[in-house]
Amino acid sequence: MSTNSSKTQSDIGLIGLAVMGENLVLNMESKGFSVSVFNRTSAVTEKFAESRAKGKNIVPTKTLEEFVASLARPRKAMIMVKAGAPVDAVIEQLIPLLEQGDIIIDGGNSLWTDTQRREKYLKEKGLHYVGSGVSGGEEGALKGPSIMPGGSEESWKSVGPIFRKIAAIVEGEPCCRHMGPDGAGHYVKMVHNGIEYGDMQLICEAYAILKATINPTAEEFHKIFAEWNKGELNSYLIDITEQIFTKKDEETGKPLVDVILDKAGQKGTGKWTVGNAVEHGIVLSTVNAAVEARILSSMKAKRVAASKILPPTEAKPFTGDRQQFINDVRDALYASKIVSYAQGLDLLGAASKFYDWNLNFGDIATIWRGGCIIRAAFLNRIKEAYEANPNLENLMLAPFFTEVFAKSQAGWRRSIVAAVERGVAAPAFTASLGYYDSYRSAVLPANLLQAQRDFFGAHTYERTDKPAGEFFHTNWTGQGGTTASTTYTA
Repeated sequence: MSTNSSKTQSDIGLIGLAVMGENLVLNMESKGFSVSVFNRTSAVTEKFAESRAKGKNIVPTKTLEEFVASLARPRKAMIMVKAGAPVDAVIEQLIPLLEQGDIIIDGGNSLWTDTQRREKYLKEKGLHYVGSGVSGGEEGALKGPSIMPGGSEESWKSVGPIFRKIAAIVEGEPCCRHMGPDGAGHYVKMVHNGIEYGDMQLICEAYAILKATINPTAEEFHKIFAEWNKGELNSYLIDITEQIFTKKDEETGKPLVDVILDKAGQKGTGKWTVGNAVEHGIVLSTVNAAVEARILSSMKAKRVAASKILPPTEAKPFTGDRQQFINDVRDALYASKIVSYAQGLDLLGAASKFYDWNLNFGDIATIWRGGCIIRAAFLNRIKEAYEANPNLENLMLAPFFTEVFAKSQAGWRRSIVAAVERGVAAPAFTASLGYYDSYRSAVLPANLLQAQRDFFGAHTYERTDKPAGEFFHTNWTGQGGTTASTTYTA
């Protein structure tokens, strides 16, 4: 299947032949598209052409001029290089070679504000710019990723048929839909990555709590996660976790996971997500806890030193029902996961209004069901929730999820108690429960907090027995004047 009637020119081109780039090219070619490729280092292009691309409808090029000339109009040039300055450098090299109506696609993890800047800049030159999130790692790129493109409707008409053909398919539906204008695609991908941080940390905390209480063997952990993967927790991350526990270290014969150093890395999308949530006034406590947990994990030397100084919690033996406790931790993981998604979708809603993107949550849930790292069975439930109520205030309020909380709440709390009693850090579990308890509380202790703010800074407060919008200030000490409250109207 070719989108181009000319057999001499390619349907699309890709710049940047690292593994993700190579796999996307092979995916496109396998779906019937002709693809031109270019890499700054010609030797990389040559190696690809002589190995994985050999005999396929893939056109290697040695210069950008040759690359652009090989593309059918409107030209579609996809960039898969490191985010930041390298993207800008490639764009500048492409501009003089392109013509009005041509399309540049950035498939990397670019900051959405960079995408907004580039889209505006290229629009003034008569060019389209598509910032597209691509999730699924190397395997997803080759076999079918989740693709989150932003940009103009006109560019979507050209790029959409290719992207939807190479995307993962779930229930007959490609995991790719147009997210919205300018930076919408990269923003959705950023929040996807933030939720991914939360998911991974929650799984790690479930592992830590179980280890500290009933101490399963690696084989038992494999069976636990395999069982969880059959139910509502069915997901890519649970699936790979199940597999991790089966891998033996060739050098020691121990389970490989037990010899891996507890220092986690991060590339920055989680921090971007948390930082932007603060700017929009959105609570993202689960993801924030996950980001901070990674930071703390990287402080290995400090933690080892502190472990010799700070007094530990006395070990408390487990005396309850082993299977019931496993079920409790499963419930805690599921409930916390729902909270994490609810917070992420809340942030997407705030950004959608701020940037006028008109994001469709049903579409987002649909394309996250396959190909991407956070793909999970329960995304069907999220899709159904927003189809039933497109104006849903918070995911937790959808009937299906309120029922889940009703069933899982007791186990959720017991799991956290077990962690606290044994000195096991479970920041994402506790942050998720804290959000749930705060969100469902008609009354919070912020009345005392506001009294404190008024005491030291005259920040005023509203009253429970007065109309909303009336503000008061009290002279709390009585010094220098009356103790009576002063009324201010907003």
